[in-house]
Amino acid sequence: MKIDLWTEKHRPSTLSEIVGQDAIINRLSKFVENRTLPHCLFSGPPGTAKTTAAIALARDLFGESYERNFMELNASDERGIDVVRNQIKTFARSLPAGDAPFKILVLDEADHLTSDAQHALRRTMESYASSCRMILICNYSSRIIPPIQSRCAIFKFNRLKKEFIESRLDFISKAENVSMTPEGKEAILYLADGDMRGAINLLQAAASTGEVTNTSVFTISGQADPIKIRNLIKEAHEGRFEQSLQHLRELILQWGISPLDLIRQIHRELQKIDISVDSKRSALEKAAEAEFRIAEGANGEIQISALLAHISYRNDE
Repeated sequence: MKIDLWTEKHRPSTLSEIVGQDAIINRLSKFVENRTLPHCLFSGPPGTAKTTAAIALARDLFGESYERNFMELNASDERGIDVVRNQIKTFARSLPAGDAPFKILVLDEADHLTSDAQHALRRTMESYASSCRMILICNYSSRIIPPIQSRCAIFKFNRLKKEFIESRLDFISKAENVSMTPEGKEAILYLADGDMRGAINLLQAAASTGEVTNTSVFTISGQADPIKIRNLIKEAHEGRFEQSLQHLRELILQWGISPLDLIRQIHRELQKIDISVDSKRSALEKAAEAEFRIAEGANGEIQISALLAHISYRNDE
């Protein structure tokens, strides 16, 4: 049975439909007008329209011959040198169909390619540049070897602003006849943090339970309500240490919040909370240490309890 993914169903099909990346879209539109394109490297956080821009660019450029002149591969599935020698090379060496000036190969998550595969890809990019242009997509451009970066026009995508994601959520909720409360929308925007794909997935998941409210969003995401996190920190800071420990146990044991997600939310809320600069600086340092230890396998409840104890102890001094 086919799963109806809203992130695919409501994906923009042309460059003009993409929002929040105006400078990049303007540059790509010029390539479409001139029917030319260099090798490209799209980098940036997840959910910021990198893959969507590559697909929309190909659609605008090729029109009806899009499917015959476009190929998308995910490098996280095929990471080794064989994928370059076989799939990529075979596609790149064949001539474009119809009146297309060249073909486009999109290599998603290119930063997962091994070093040997990237060096092999460098030669392929050089040898078949006349028949095939490549668009490499990654989250971290620093993981792409310098010889490939020097052969590409680099486009850095930024996290999307709140208003762009909010507008898309309203559009999709109306198209899918979903009831969404203002608090539910704010919860999605908070958790997505500039990630459009994440926001749409949260909307779809929460909608499957009925009305999209802040409770349904936080429950379905496995994240804590930021109000609960702020109260947790304030309780420790104001000397109510036992209460903060009790609420910590509730979040972990009753709500099932992952300690790693919890410490990252605590770090995020520490930056917003109204406490002295010295207390905030010290708490952030201890939060970073706790996050590292939890990621390395230490007991999350113990580490966050120690952080709350530190916050409470400093305030008593």
